[in-house]
Amino acid sequence: MDGLSHEILQNWQVRKTKAQKLAFIEMMKSRIPGLQVEEGGFPRCRNLVLGDVETAKVIFTAHYDTCARLPFPNVVTPKNLLIYLGYSLLISLPFVVLMFGLAALLAPRIGVAGMFLGLLLGFGAMLYVFLLGPANPHTVNDNTSGVLTLVEAIACMSEEERANCAFVFFDQEENGLLGSGWFASKHRKAMKDKLLVNFDCVSDGDDFLFVQSRKARKHYGEALQAAFAETPGKTLHFESTLSAFYPSDQANFPVGVGVAALQRKPVLGLYMSRIHTSKDTVLQEENLAYFAEGAKRLAEKMKNE
Repeated sequence: MDGLSHEILQNWQVRKTKAQKLAFIEMMKSRIPGLQVEEGGFPRCRNLVLGDVETAKVIFTAHYDTCARLPFPNVVTPKNLLIYLGYSLLISLPFVVLMFGLAALLAPRIGVAGMFLGLLLGFGAMLYVFLLGPANPHTVNDNTSGVLTLVEAIACMSEEERANCAFVFFDQEENGLLGSGWFASKHRKAMKDKLLVNFDCVSDGDDFLFVQSRKARKHYGEALQAAFAETPGKTLHFESTLSAFYPSDQANFPVGVGVAALQRKPVLGLYMSRIHTSKDTVLQEENLAYFAEGAKRLAEKMKNE
């Protein structure tokens, strides 16, 4: 890996609070010449951009913000929506019980106000645990891996190859894809027909998933599969948004592709299970190299688009 990648992995895995993000931004600006900050939106987003978004043929992205540490993993099953929704409901159930339990406890004492107070307290507890709690100190897969993939892609491309693309490190993904949403609004005209490839959780698994929007699949599907070719020990899954889903920043763009590395079991199918916990420590360096080289090949193929 590039020297900057090693530094990020060793010293910059926590990027959750405003202070932590600002320190990370200053470090990145000092190490990547030309890196700019686009700031705006509510809550405030600070996206990092290298290259000219308006003239680039393809945009490579990853979110750099990191999550709160949860007592349970955030399980994602892109090909099994029922399991994903069922698990999401299951981990939310204790907070729902807490909300209505507090409402039932307080309502007899202070009436309707007590009911609403109980619901508010329960919702606040859920918000704290999922979003505002202590930072997860281990973020190798989610999404230090995506950040490292962009860093490695930048390092392996020539100046001419980088001229065909732009790189964007999104803020506020963990709070609801807010950074990419603001970026999409700011660059709406430029991104209408432009290919965007988003790397999110790519270091833990041997099954590589590419979820393509309808326009991305129609116009760039062949180029994508040529750039990210078969490789020993890995299985590639090129899916549409009708056959698989992946909840990440590419969803905000009409020509978006979401990329992830997953594991596979007979019942679950493709799945991810260690993120948002202290077990998010798995780094398969060959994954980063594969995706960075694939980005390089894609940038070359997009030169004449």
